[in-house]
Amino acid sequence: MAMLHRKLARDLAHLRGQSAAIVLVLACGVAAFVTMRAMYLSLLRSQATYYARYRFADVFAELKRAPNWVAGRIREIPGVAQVQTRVVMDVTLNVPGLREPAVGRLISMPASESGLNALFLRRGRFPEPDAPNEVIASEAFAAANHLRLGSRLQAIIRGRWQQLTVAGIALSPEYIYEIRGGGSLFPDNRRFGVLWMPPKALAAALDMKGAFNSAAVSLRPGANEAEVIAAMVRILDRYGCLGAYGRADQISHRFISDEISQNRISALIIPAIFLLVAALLVHLSFSRLVSMQRAEIAVLKAFGFTSRRIAIHYLHFSLVIAAAGYALGCAVGWVFGVRLAAVYAEFYRFPLLVYRPEPGVFLWAGIISAGTAIAGALAPAVRASALPPAEAMRPEAPQRFRPGRMDRLNARFHSAALRMMLRNVERRPWRALASGFAICTAIMIIVVEFGLFDSLDRIMELGFRDAQRSDITVTFNEARSTRAAQELARLPGVLASETFRAVPVRLRFEHRSRKTSLLGLSADGRMRLMIDQEGRRARMPPDGLILSTTLAELLRVRPGDSLQVEVLEGRRLVRRLPVTALVDEPLGTSAYMNRRALSRMLAEGALVSGAFLQADTSQQQVLYQRLKNLPAVAAVTVTRTALDSFRETVDRSMAISLWTLMVFAAIIAAGMIYNGARIALSERARELATLRILGFTRREIIAVLLGEQALIMAAALPFGFLAGYGLLALLAARLHTELYRMPLVLRTASYGWAFVMVLVAAVVSGLLVGQRIARLDLIAVLKARE
Repeated sequence: MAMLHRKLARDLAHLRGQSAAIVLVLACGVAAFVTMRAMYLSLLRSQATYYARYRFADVFAELKRAPNWVAGRIREIPGVAQVQTRVVMDVTLNVPGLREPAVGRLISMPASESGLNALFLRRGRFPEPDAPNEVIASEAFAAANHLRLGSRLQAIIRGRWQQLTVAGIALSPEYIYEIRGGGSLFPDNRRFGVLWMPPKALAAALDMKGAFNSAAVSLRPGANEAEVIAAMVRILDRYGCLGAYGRADQISHRFISDEISQNRISALIIPAIFLLVAALLVHLSFSRLVSMQRAEIAVLKAFGFTSRRIAIHYLHFSLVIAAAGYALGCAVGWVFGVRLAAVYAEFYRFPLLVYRPEPGVFLWAGIISAGTAIAGALAPAVRASALPPAEAMRPEAPQRFRPGRMDRLNARFHSAALRMMLRNVERRPWRALASGFAICTAIMIIVVEFGLFDSLDRIMELGFRDAQRSDITVTFNEARSTRAAQELARLPGVLASETFRAVPVRLRFEHRSRKTSLLGLSADGRMRLMIDQEGRRARMPPDGLILSTTLAELLRVRPGDSLQVEVLEGRRLVRRLPVTALVDEPLGTSAYMNRRALSRMLAEGALVSGAFLQADTSQQQVLYQRLKNLPAVAAVTVTRTALDSFRETVDRSMAISLWTLMVFAAIIAAGMIYNGARIALSERARELATLRILGFTRREIIAVLLGEQALIMAAALPFGFLAGYGLLALLAARLHTELYRMPLVLRTASYGWAFVMVLVAAVVSGLLVGQRIARLDLIAVLKARE
C-alpha cells in the first residue's frame, strides 16, 4: 500500500489545480450545511428553552375591560393550567434624541415570579410594586435609543404627560421579534418599544383598578386548544372581547417559527446544489485521470495489485480531496454561522443565542462529503478496476468520429478555430451538459438572490410610494368627531389631510372566520390607495367590502359572496355585507369599505379613527413636537422613516446571505470552467502543440481551448435565467403567508449582475488556464505517446 500512497501523493500534486477547484466547491456545500443546519438547531433549541423557562403562554385574548374575578371563570375551563390577567395599552412617547413621536406598549408585569411570560432581566432591577413612574424597557428599544438605567421618557397616559424612569432592561418570550403588528413586517425599534410597569401603578394610571384588558393562558398537556379558545371567547364576549388566539397566531412566535422552518428547508436545498456540482466535478476529473493512467493501472495489476485494491485507491484519492473540502467547509461554516447568529441577535431577542454546532452536524457533514466524493469517483474507479492488464497496456482506442450535424453546420463558418470548438462540444455531449448544468446552477443562485431583493423593493414601492401617499399617519386613542381631524389639519406644516375610520371586526363565511381591521376610506381619497401587485388602483365602491386576496383565500370567498361582519367594539353589531371586489396587496389581510357606508352601518355619525397628513418638510420638526403634545394621539407613523427602517432592516438581514451565496455561485462557475478547460487541455495537448508548430499564435491556441468553455457558458446563460426565474416563482409561492405575499419581480439588472458575476469567474479561470498553456512544453507533448 505504500506504493499506492506515493502514487496518490504524486497524483495529488499533479492535479493540484483541479483538486483545489473540487475542494472549494465541496467546501461551499459543507459550509452552507454547517451554517444553516446548526443555525436551525440553535434557534430551535433557544426557542424551546426560553419558552419553557419563562413560561410562554399558549393562548392569548384581548378585550375592552373585564373585572378581575372573570379570571376565575377562565381558570375553570377544562384544559387550562394557569391564567394571567394584565393591562396593556399603547401610548405616545417622547424619547430623548428622537424627533418623531414613538409608540410605547405599556404592559403590567407578572404579579408573581411564577407568572406567565416572565421577564428576563438583562440589567438593572425590577420596579418597586408601588412605584408609579418606574418601568422596565425592552432591550431592543433601549439599545436603539441609547437608553440606560435611570433614563427618562415622557408618555401621554389618559391625556396627561407622565414621566417614566427606566429601572431595568429586560427581554420577554412574548416579544422575541419585537414589532407592533398591524401589517409591519420588520421591527422599528427606535419608534416602537415595550415597557413593563408594576400592575398596581399601571392600573391606577389607566383607570383599570380591579380590571384587565388582556389575558394569557397556559394549557395542560393534551388540552384541546380550539375548545379552550372558544370557551374563552364565550366568557369574555360580554366584556368586549376582541378575539382569542393560540400561540401559532401570536405574531412574534409566528415570525420566529417561520424563520426556523425556512432554515430547515434551506439547510437541505442549498447544500444539495453545491454537493451535486462537486460530485460532477469529481466524476469528470477522475474519468479523465483513469483514461490517462491506463498504463499505470496495467503495471500495478502486473505487480499483483488486485482490482479491488486499485478501485479503493481511486476512492481513497477522492476521499482525500473530500477531507480537505470538509475541513475547509467546517471552518468557513463556523465563521459564517457566528456572523449569522450576530445578525439574528439583532432581530430575535433571546437571553442567549449562541451558534454552537452540535457534533452531529459535523458528523453528518463528514458523511455527506464522503458520500459526494464516492458518488463522483465510483464509476471511474470501477472502470479502472475492470481493465484487463493486457488491454490497459495499449493506448485507449480512439473514438470513431463521423461527420455530424455540427460538421455540416461548420462548413458555413470560415473560422477553423470555431469549427474545432463546435466539433469538440458535439463529440463529448455529456461533459458539455455537466459543465452547462454547473454554470446554469451558478447563474440560477445569483438570479434568485437578486430577485429576492427586487421583490422586497417592489413591496416597498407598493406599500410606501403607491398605496401610502401621505407623509404622516396619525391614529387617535379612540374614535373621535371630525372636529379632532380638523384640528390636525390646522397644525403648522400640514398641507392636506384625509380622515379614516378603523374598526376591529371578525369576518365569517360558513365555518371559517378571521379577525382583522375594517378600514373605512373616502371614495375620492388620494393619500391611502388600494394598490395591487401590478400597481393598479382599486376603486372604492359606495357599498360592500373590498378584501385583500390573501384574506379572501383564507375565507374562501369570491366577489358576490356575502360575509357576516361582527364589530368588536361599541355595541358589537352584526351585519351581513357583500364582497364587491378583491385587491391583490402584498402585505396583510386587510378589509376596506367606503367610510360613509361604514358610518351608516355603525350608526355612529361622523367619527374618525385618525388622519393621513401631507406636511411641509421645512416645518416637520415643529409638527412632530405639536403631535407629541396632543393627548388624543395614540400613534404617529412617518412614512419616510418607516421606509428607511424597512430598507435598513433588509440590507442588514440579507447582506450576508446575498454576498455569501454570490461568492459561492462564482466558485461553482469558476471551478467547473477551470476543470473543463484543464481536462480539455490534457486531452488535446498534442493537438494544440501541433497547431502551435503550424503557426497558430499562443493567443489563438488559448482562444481555441477556452472558446469551448465560452460556448458552453453562452448556451447555459438562458437556461440559468429560466431556472432562476422558476425557482424564484416557487419561492414566491412558498413564501405566501397571512402576513405577506412575495410578488414575483425580476428586473433586468438582476440578469445583468448574474451575467457579470459568471463572466468574472470565467475570466479568472481563463487566466489560470492561459498561464498553464503558456508553460506548455511543445517537444515533450509531441514526443508523448497517444
